[in-house]
Amino acid sequence: MKILVTGGAGFIASHLVDNLIAKGHDVVIVDNLSTGREENINPKARFYKMDICNVAALADIFDKERPDVVNHHAAHADVRKSVEMPAYDANINILGSLNLCQLSMKYQVKKFIYASTGGAVYGEPKRMPVTEESPIEPLSQYGVSKHTVEHYLSVFNKLYHMDFTILRYPNVYGPRQSPYGEAGVVAIFSEHILNNKRPTIFGDGSKTRDYVFVADIIEANLKALEKEGNGEIFNLGWGLEIPDLAVFQAIRDALNSKIEPIFGNKRNGEIERICLDSTKAIKMLHWMPKINFKEGIKLSTNYYKQLKNA
Repeated sequence: MKILVTGGAGFIASHLVDNLIAKGHDVVIVDNLSTGREENINPKARFYKMDICNVAALADIFDKERPDVVNHHAAHADVRKSVEMPAYDANINILGSLNLCQLSMKYQVKKFIYASTGGAVYGEPKRMPVTEESPIEPLSQYGVSKHTVEHYLSVFNKLYHMDFTILRYPNVYGPRQSPYGEAGVVAIFSEHILNNKRPTIFGDGSKTRDYVFVADIIEANLKALEKEGNGEIFNLGWGLEIPDLAVFQAIRDALNSKIEPIFGNKRNGEIERICLDSTKAIKMLHWMPKINFKEGIKLSTNYYKQLKNA
């Protein structure tokens, strides 16, 4: 199949591109390189340096390439910036995504796979792990914008019979994650500790997230190419809460360091606790995570050590 991957120079989607190409698919990448990196781009993919908000240029790509599938990872993912600049966040995450939906409908794309967020749409859950039926109560504009696109996909399916699968991600970590943004605590802590700098934990260290290694997330995307997930939303996660302080300690131990963290003020828009129930994905996508947190941290810290020594 010919698969158009947005954000294909970024952390998660570049791994996806590599796997799709290894499986014999024809891959087209659209990425404006605002956070993606050229060195992540698989040379066997066709790359267009382009913003998904540029609908005219995007239309030219669809007309030329005629993809069978769109896998949409391009997004503004900075929660704090979404709180400070909601219009900026909405322009990329909602309007940019809507451009892709409209063009996918026009050019009869067979399936639209959307990388959504399980960490931001549910707000502060009353019960955990959260299921896909849990209340949607985002506490950040980022959560609102990502969830809005889910509604658009549902409408495009009802009106135009455009198949879709929505994957609600947990905290994804692993090689290629940038340590220089607001997200990506494993990458940030690793980078700081390797440079003998004290990482900052925002809050008292008790804030929890559900961590899944990037290779497991890629496997879910590959499963979503199959028909079982059409028209469905899936949480991806272990269903386990891991506190920030435990993440720091695991990385520090993996890097044989004795450095201590700095504790800063909690940031607006960040929830305190979350973990995701992936029972539905297990049953319908035949997917479940395999790489446990300790193993994933070892793989991740080894990557950052190699990067530093390169």
